[in-house]
Amino acid sequence: MQASSSTHTLIYQADKQKFLQDADRYIEDLIEIQYQEKTGKKVSPKEKQSWQNSLQEMAKILRDDSIPASAGVGIELFAPQSMSRIDFTLTGYDEYGNKKAVIIELKQWSGIEQTSKDAIVRTMLGGGLNEAIHPSYQAWSYAMLFESFNESVSSGDIKVIPCAFLHNYPENDNAILDARFKEYTEQAPLFRKGLAERDKLLAFLRQHIQKGDQQAVLQQLISSRIGASKAFADSLAQLMKGNTEFALINDQKLVYESIKEIAQAAAPGKHKVIIIEGGPGTGKTLIAINLLVKLLQTGIAIKYVSKNAAPRHVYKAKLTGTVKQTHFNGLFTGSDSFHAMEPDSFDVLLVDESHRLTEKSGMFNNLGENQMKELINAAKCTVFFIDEDQRVTFRDIGSREQIRHWAAIKEAEIHEFTLSSQFRCSGSDGYMAWLDNVLDIRETANNLLNTQSYHFKVFDTPEAMHEAVEKKNGKNKARVVAGYCWPWNSKTDTRQMDIVIGSHYQRQWNLASNSMVWIIAPDSIDQVGCIHTCQGLEVDYIGVIIGPDLIVRDGQVITDASQRSSMDQTIKGYKTRIKKDPAGTKALADRIIKNTYRTLMTRGMKGCYLYCSDPETADYFRSKLQ
Repeated sequence: MQASSSTHTLIYQADKQKFLQDADRYIEDLIEIQYQEKTGKKVSPKEKQSWQNSLQEMAKILRDDSIPASAGVGIELFAPQSMSRIDFTLTGYDEYGNKKAVIIELKQWSGIEQTSKDAIVRTMLGGGLNEAIHPSYQAWSYAMLFESFNESVSSGDIKVIPCAFLHNYPENDNAILDARFKEYTEQAPLFRKGLAERDKLLAFLRQHIQKGDQQAVLQQLISSRIGASKAFADSLAQLMKGNTEFALINDQKLVYESIKEIAQAAAPGKHKVIIIEGGPGTGKTLIAINLLVKLLQTGIAIKYVSKNAAPRHVYKAKLTGTVKQTHFNGLFTGSDSFHAMEPDSFDVLLVDESHRLTEKSGMFNNLGENQMKELINAAKCTVFFIDEDQRVTFRDIGSREQIRHWAAIKEAEIHEFTLSSQFRCSGSDGYMAWLDNVLDIRETANNLLNTQSYHFKVFDTPEAMHEAVEKKNGKNKARVVAGYCWPWNSKTDTRQMDIVIGSHYQRQWNLASNSMVWIIAPDSIDQVGCIHTCQGLEVDYIGVIIGPDLIVRDGQVITDASQRSSMDQTIKGYKTRIKKDPAGTKALADRIIKNTYRTLMTRGMKGCYLYCSDPETADYFRSKLQ
């Protein structure tokens, strides 16, 4: 496979002199026209207003004659390996003749609230107080993408310098410069409102841009080949080296080598689509991470994609040894942005948890057409890792049938593989078959479970079950999870308890501050996880609380979606759906609830401890044990 050619998109390009002229002539209208021409998409009134406000502030800075008139100006530059856009780029040469590109993150913020999350603050966005990335981190992360994936930058020919300009932020408000953000503000200095702050920004720009480039540096930056730098790829490979957690065994290795060979043969017009089917514990994510690291070393454009955020955060943390933001973040992404991508933007996309893919994208489910179609279109080779028995929301539509359908429309060559169980304990296939039978998902011959092969125990109280799991947590490899039958009160008030059973058991859901890495966070054994923080991830021992949404009466497994918390988004729209299609909606909700507990009960590689809020249901599970 040939390494990717440039996929940089730049909406507006000029020298400083032309930019200042355009700034006097409704530059926001000019950028809107060019944005629609280059992307085929419309611009929201709020974004257009932000262009008008922020670019006028930049024009005020650049009117100073100490910034050369021939310096290059880029507006809305798409960062490599990303659909993120860099607000403002200024290019030229420093006093030693070195090529420089200063990237500036522009914000209209006037204040923030701090959070306990790394590089995350709260500010007024979208009509309310919402979480956002710290601007210095944002600018720094863009610079890291260029250093990692842009050949001119990774080779050292062009130096990218990040900073942030918050032109409405009071200069006497230091919350944005708190010590917790120091590592990012040192890498990407932040400038605020006020004459003194503007003078500092001007001095910063003057330090790096002393001679104009007639847009030559800017042009080189956007036309440079995109692909992982050798140093970046080698550093990631070094992190994996010797890490036994990522070792491939048996058919995992066979499938991995086959995918690697197929992926490297992909090219425009010779598209490949690969479907890897496997149940819990078969090693789908292990194969994906190994492919990510190995193929990155060949210089291709590649990403790991998952709809659910938890696997992305956890496996990045396992690779890098830190849950903090790093320059490896650019390799991991969600599935919501590919509707906006040009065809063949990537060489390879590794789509984990493909059963969680949805039709539409975006917060309001109103973007794009179909995520499977868009992921296939965005890459020369798209690899889907799937287990259809782990679809756990109304929106989950990922299926082999749909992947084949969209691959055929693309005229892509389809390859399919099946992974057998590598559950890292004996009797795993029997346990999976028993679960299918006992949850009434499908009838199997496994009516009774041999608990000597897989440790399974039903507890009388949640306190006893949680205590037993805590005792297995010596290596931070045991957790308690539950069906979403209790509201998440502690999300907004950390003093409140969420899961209250009887008079003694009171626990909180996975804390908002660490929810994405809850399953590996050292202090999370005290909390209870949900499907969103554990799907696609594994521990040695899992404790599962079955709530009132699944009960057993006279040997019949009965589900009741109305017992789910009103905060549960997995069955959002249930009341509306059931009015239109009672039978179909009940059948779908029944399968989602059963799939949810099947997924929760397969997170433990060595054992599962169970507590049922309904006594008859607990007796039913006990009766199914040898």
